[in-house]
Amino acid sequence: MKESNLHELYESCFQDVYHYLLYFTNSHSEAEDLTQETFIKAYKNYARFEHRSSINTWILSIARRTAVDHYRKRKMISLVPELIGKLEKNSRGNPLQELERNDDYHTLQKALSTLKPDYRNVVILRGLKEYSVKETAEILGWKETKVKVNYHRAIKRLKGLLSKSHEGEVIFHEQKRG
Repeated sequence: MKESNLHELYESCFQDVYHYLLYFTNSHSEAEDLTQETFIKAYKNYARFEHRSSINTWILSIARRTAVDHYRKRKMISLVPELIGKLEKNSRGNPLQELERNDDYHTLQKALSTLKPDYRNVVILRGLKEYSVKETAEILGWKETKVKVNYHRAIKRLKGLLSKSHEGEVIFHEQKRG
């Protein structure tokens, strides 16, 4: 892969990879480290890229595996905001910055951290990043049916964990992990 192609790949995919990993880790520094690791793996394995999917889908699947491997090594998985995608659509300016200032953001993170990793992954990709069912299936290595079922179940679970007070504040109802 030529150096100019490497630069183009980085420029075109960086933001999606970084944001995915930020939502996955809820840590700017971990997201930065994992983003770097993802691009190193992509550069090393570019010759294996078969062009059966978009380059963005391919590199996000590398990011997903990199993040999961990272957390397996640490024996913990704590993904973050997914349902936040709906809040992002209603915000103005930089939605991520507005959400981080919002108390509801932290409540949602807490609820999301109780979801099993498959549910968190599908909600990040479908609900927040707004990838299609097909793209999400390619990134996660699933069938489209599994994406649809897990997304539906994850949203249902989140609705069960969250409610709004009379003042409009989001409330987390801690329950058994699932």
